[in-house]
Amino acid sequence: MSVEVIRAAALEGVAHGFLGRRGGVSTGVVSGLNTGIGSGDDPAAVAENRHRAAEAVLSGAALAGLYQIHSADCLTVTQAPAERPRGDALVTDRPGLLLGILTADCAPVLLADREAGVIGAAHAGWKGAVAGVTDSTIAAMQKLGARRERIAAAIGPCIARASYEVDEGFLARFVAEDPENERFFAAGRPGHHQFDLEAYVARRLASAGIGRIELLGLDTYADEARFYSFRRATHRKEPDYGRQISLIGLADPEGL
Repeated sequence: MSVEVIRAAALEGVAHGFLGRRGGVSTGVVSGLNTGIGSGDDPAAVAENRHRAAEAVLSGAALAGLYQIHSADCLTVTQAPAERPRGDALVTDRPGLLLGILTADCAPVLLADREAGVIGAAHAGWKGAVAGVTDSTIAAMQKLGARRERIAAAIGPCIARASYEVDEGFLARFVAEDPENERFFAAGRPGHHQFDLEAYVARRLASAGIGRIELLGLDTYADEARFYSFRRATHRKEPDYGRQISLIGLADPEGL
């Protein structure tokens, strides 16, 4: 099976892709294209999967990744770091460099200002989203010459509202941040609610002045054949879970 690359119309003209579990070499509960260095998977299989993913999006490019910590921290990179820095977003204006974000239910956000030649990638779980990881990414892109009204953003596969049950305390955290956040919660079973992470992240992007936002509407929890899901693995009491990768890069005008 070949590597599946899901692309967004909003990012047309920029090398990018949201990848799932199709097309990899991992086996067992993480079978497929597991790119999670922090998983218990065979490191050689993970390395091969990461190579396949990068080649499918921007052949020959160097892959820059992070040790993700559910923060709002964004780093500007000019090359692939020798060791993964801690943070949850990356931006660059350098051709030949792929920015990579790992997810397993959290929302991957890819951003680009084509005119400025500036790109970004953010890992937006609920903690990072509330803390402002997308705002940090946009601000870092601006420092490289991007303009908010020119930035296009796409939100990739993540856990959908129908699959994301939360408790009263979770709802209270969001309402305390902004009472209008209640609109991202639907009624669930007694004492619980269904949270729309994708819509919340989209609202943060829109509030920041992003000109074009695309929601892919793909549920990682519900589509086992296509995506990894931390929550699904937890509910099944599985010993490990895979991570999918989302990538964006600038092609070298002279060729890689």
